[in-house]
Amino acid sequence: MEGAQGGSASSNQLKNILKQRQLSMISLGGVIGAGLFVGSSAIINQAGPLTFVTYALAGLLILFVMRMLGEMAAAKPSSGSFTDYARLAMGNWAGFSTGWLYWYFWVIIVGFEAVVGGQIIHKWIPVLPVWLIALGLLMVMTGLNLLSVSNFGEVEYWFASLKVYVIIAFIIAASVYVLGLWPGRGPDGPDFSNLHAYGGLTPQGAAALLAGVVVVITSMTGAEVVTIAAAESSEPARAIGRAVNSVVFRVLAFFVVSTFLIVVVVPWDQIVPGDSPFVTALEVMGFPMAARFLDVVILVTVLSVLNTGLYTSSRVLLGLGRSGDAPKFMTGINQRGVPAQGVLSCTAVGYVCIFLAAMFPDTIFVFLLNAAGAITLFVYLMICVSELILRRRWQREAPELLRFKMWLYPVLPILVTLSIIGILVMMGLRPGNRIELLQGIAVWAVLSAIYFVKSRRYKGHCALDPDICQEQTRRPPADAPSDRPTAPLGSGPTA
Repeated sequence: MEGAQGGSASSNQLKNILKQRQLSMISLGGVIGAGLFVGSSAIINQAGPLTFVTYALAGLLILFVMRMLGEMAAAKPSSGSFTDYARLAMGNWAGFSTGWLYWYFWVIIVGFEAVVGGQIIHKWIPVLPVWLIALGLLMVMTGLNLLSVSNFGEVEYWFASLKVYVIIAFIIAASVYVLGLWPGRGPDGPDFSNLHAYGGLTPQGAAALLAGVVVVITSMTGAEVVTIAAAESSEPARAIGRAVNSVVFRVLAFFVVSTFLIVVVVPWDQIVPGDSPFVTALEVMGFPMAARFLDVVILVTVLSVLNTGLYTSSRVLLGLGRSGDAPKFMTGINQRGVPAQGVLSCTAVGYVCIFLAAMFPDTIFVFLLNAAGAITLFVYLMICVSELILRRRWQREAPELLRFKMWLYPVLPILVTLSIIGILVMMGLRPGNRIELLQGIAVWAVLSAIYFVKSRRYKGHCALDPDICQEQTRRPPADAPSDRPTAPLGSGPTA
């Protein structure tokens, strides 16, 4: 688990120092972003009063995907997470493409969040250009990630905690308002009329509820980060099981309950896409400073996702390097247990994204963002297929590994897989989402082409010098899972 190729044992290892409370908040921090605080306005405008049903459907789908990933990660903890499981189940192409797809998603998000943070601060300090602020935010987050994983974990713990406390406070305040207990609200009692008084429960049609799942599921990405971060905890298998059981349910509750209360407090057709529905609801409830306060919360949210993005993309790059799918220098880990080369490489891509956002906001940068939209679903699809293959294999060859199981195998995993395929098909049929799907497919096709060119060159080198290939086969990548039985779940640190 810890080791890396080359270097001393003391200086070239990931440090197992992340705590359970940090792991839980890391997952929450990756999921609860501007997509909830701002992006939910577009979902409400599209789906109507039953938006919370859309969030519930997307949340259940993510819950099932996380359960499948948790089954594999608890059986064979690995810093490569689903990239290694895809490789184990379907071969090197699957591991290569899944890893680079996920890395692509997060480095684009890093650049995007830095730009959003720059735009927020620019509203407060107009004299500073957005691109300069974005560079400054990225540099600060890079410094935090380079210090140590404990610094990353502690910063993310407090970032995510603030978001959680804000959502809980909103849920409590909105609940009091809806129940008629709010000061000055009057003695009318509970009022749920906004759910049906403006065109009924489904004014846009029942199909709009399903169509919204396409957008919601990509905005809820991040829960899977815990299976990567758990590699740097003292008990990876135990940490994964706890996180999957708790984090996803909490995320599901936050998204569903908060959106339900929003459409009860505010008529759905009064929520403007692009404006925060949380601000709108708080203003209806009598908080005139809600917009300014939520700007601060959204800035913290942006920094949290930026922090998580740098961490995740650098660890994915480390896993790719250990598998021979990225340059070998990416496997270097400094004495603080940080893959510094990977962090700096991801930061460099973030700087490029900031430059593209400043120079080509409506062309190249939009293409990068659109392509990232479908990549989440591609990665989830690979997780599902990997679980279907590995569960069957392990049941036959090593049943003792299966201590944290996906429910109702194989029926439920198959249904989840088909659901993701159905969402991808829906994206292709909807003009508003078609470009995201096509651009995501284009990125996957380019990565696949790179893999096959790389494979052909490798085979050519083998033909010229068979000793190189023999050496490669004798040295599997560090911490890559194999089909050998591992220690029982929760039995202690996994090496």
